[in-house]
Amino acid sequence: MPHNVNTLNDAELSVAVLVSVGRHPLTGRARRADHDARAVEMALSLGDASVQLMHAGDGGEACGDAMRGYLGMGISRVKRINQDPDADVVPALANILRFAAPQLVLTGTRAETGEGSGLVPYLLAETLGWTVVSGLAEIESIEQGVATVLQALPRGKRRRLKVRLPAIATVDSSAPAARQSAFGPARRGELADCACASVTDELQTQWRVQPARKRPKRLKIVKSASARDRFKAAAAKADSGGGQLLNDVTPEQGAEAIFTLLKEEGVLR
Repeated sequence: MPHNVNTLNDAELSVAVLVSVGRHPLTGRARRADHDARAVEMALSLGDASVQLMHAGDGGEACGDAMRGYLGMGISRVKRINQDPDADVVPALANILRFAAPQLVLTGTRAETGEGSGLVPYLLAETLGWTVVSGLAEIESIEQGVATVLQALPRGKRRRLKVRLPAIATVDSSAPAARQSAFGPARRGELADCACASVTDELQTQWRVQPARKRPKRLKIVKSASARDRFKAAAAKADSGGGQLLNDVTPEQGAEAIFTLLKEEGVLR
C-alpha cells in the first residue's frame, strides 16, 4: 500500500528514529535491536521523508558495531549522543529533539540491553508535551500535520488512530521486518558523535542488580494412582478462562474491578 506523506504546507516530513544496542539471543553479541530496526524500516517506507537516527548512551565498541547495523539499511549517518554509563538519557534526548524539531519520533517497544523498561518514549513525551502512541503496526498516511496509523492489538486485531503531530510512537513486533543490513553501506556510513551534558540517574544508583531467574512452573497437584495421569496433569497447559472483559464502564467501575482482582490474587492485602 503506497504511503501518502503530504504534510502541512507541503513541507518535507522530518522523522527521527531512536535506536539502541541490541543483543543476539544466542551468542549475546551486540547487534541492531529488532524493534528499533523495524522502526527504521517504517521510517524509510515514508517516501521522501527526511530520516535521522539518534542514539544516546555509552559509545563503546559494542555500540559502534550495533550502529553499523543500522547504517547498513541505507542510512548515511547516525548521531551518537555520548553519555556516562550511569546517566539518564531522557534529558539529553529531549534537548536534541527540541533542537532537531522532528515531526515524528519512532522508537522500539523496549531496549534489549540495559534497563529495558520501555519507559523512555513515555518520559520523552511527558517532557516535550507531545502525543505518544504505542504498538504501531503501520503508518497509513500523513496529511496536514495529522498521521493516520494502525495500532496493533492482541490476537492480530488492528485499531486505526489519527494522531496530531509532533508525536512519539513505539513500533510493535507485528510491523514489517527490517531489511537486511548491507556490509558496504554499513562501513561507509558516518557515526557522528556529539557531546551533551550527562544527568546522573539517581534512582539507578540505589538499585541492586542480579541475574534474572526463570520462574518455576506452578504445578497442579492431582491425586491419581496412575503415573500416566499424573504426568498428563503436570504437562497440561493451564487454563486462562477466568478473566473478565469490561466494556462501556465508568472509570470508577473499572478501578473497582481492578482493585477487586488484585485483592483476590493476593497482590493487595
